[in-house]
Amino acid sequence: MSVPVLLLEAAGPEARALARAAAASGHRVHAVTDAATHASYPAELRRLLAGTLVTDFTQPAQAHAQITAYGRRIGARALLTANEYLTDVAARACADLALPGNDHERAGAARNKAGMLAAFEAAGVTSPRTITVSSVDDLGALLAAGHITFPCVVKPADGAGSSGVTVATHPKELQHAWDAARTAEVMYGLPRDERVLVQDHIPGREFSVESITQNGQPTHLCITRKHTSSGLHRVELGHSLPVRLTPTAEHAILEQTDRAIAAVGVRNGATHTELIVSPDGRPTVLEIGARLGAGHIGILIHHALGIDPWHALWDIALGRPLTAIPTSCGYATVRFLTAPHSGRLVSVTGLPELSPTVPAVHVRAAAGARVGPATSNRGRLGHVIVTGDLPRPVDEQAEQLLRRITITVDEEGVA
Repeated sequence: MSVPVLLLEAAGPEARALARAAAASGHRVHAVTDAATHASYPAELRRLLAGTLVTDFTQPAQAHAQITAYGRRIGARALLTANEYLTDVAARACADLALPGNDHERAGAARNKAGMLAAFEAAGVTSPRTITVSSVDDLGALLAAGHITFPCVVKPADGAGSSGVTVATHPKELQHAWDAARTAEVMYGLPRDERVLVQDHIPGREFSVESITQNGQPTHLCITRKHTSSGLHRVELGHSLPVRLTPTAEHAILEQTDRAIAAVGVRNGATHTELIVSPDGRPTVLEIGARLGAGHIGILIHHALGIDPWHALWDIALGRPLTAIPTSCGYATVRFLTAPHSGRLVSVTGLPELSPTVPAVHVRAAAGARVGPATSNRGRLGHVIVTGDLPRPVDEQAEQLLRRITITVDEEGVA
């Protein structure tokens, strides 16, 4: 049955996949965005949409009123977002429209990391020791008092996509870390939380858990291994799934994930929970997003497990039974392309051809664009996806393909 559905932001790979899934089911897809983002919508996306509400997210109360009024006017039967900055807005709009959503009183804890860590502590979620800092003078006082240990992670309270996150290994790096956190871009020009978090750095292997929750009951689709850069800024350079761990390790990870999901009030929708597993096997939850994992994780799930996460999310949003049963037992990885140094992009050569095992190759940066070593996930230039039956051959193929790709950057003319 065709019904009107509302998507808070249709820009971005995950959001476009949600729009396509809804349209493929015959639903009338309406999007909510701001004026600047709407102007960048490609023709293919505009053709999918039955209507668009352009609002000003920098005025939260006004935007919320406009979204709920628009939802009532079109008779919206479901509301979703894949955008981390809009998850709390979505929860409040779902509550007003009496649609399946998350606990609107706790949804802000999945968006703001200071609130998230407080929620984690109350729920018994294992998370890094964290100090919330409001000024650079307070940061200096904490350092002088010996309350900051190195290495430490410095991040903005309201960041996303690794933006503004620094791993400081020496007191001399704290000023840079503070500046990076305080100047991190916030999407839509939303009101900024000026607080900065200083966390203990937890050594170990990094994973994420991709889950879908309905009526407060989570279904864990898979555990994902994360490939990250080293140095001051930790950028996600790849994702691989599903990871097979020992039953004991998997149980410990999923137990902490369940607590984190409940702590931030996720009741209906996707979550992406990031964890570190220390050498002694103890999982520590770094943060959680009340959304499908970005970085093409949904596509990897589709290829490796045969699960269509976008249709599953619309089923939940429409109050239908969840359909997320694996139909295959393969493996998939995505690897991201980054610039070797700052300058103007000249070319990207050696890209692989599309094939059954390489279903996606994409470069999003145009020749002539200013690029630099990625300091957040937004700085990545493109990606390659590789799929297959077994982890080792897929990972080896992905590494071989990356070695054949040459990214040429001209340093001339760079300010």
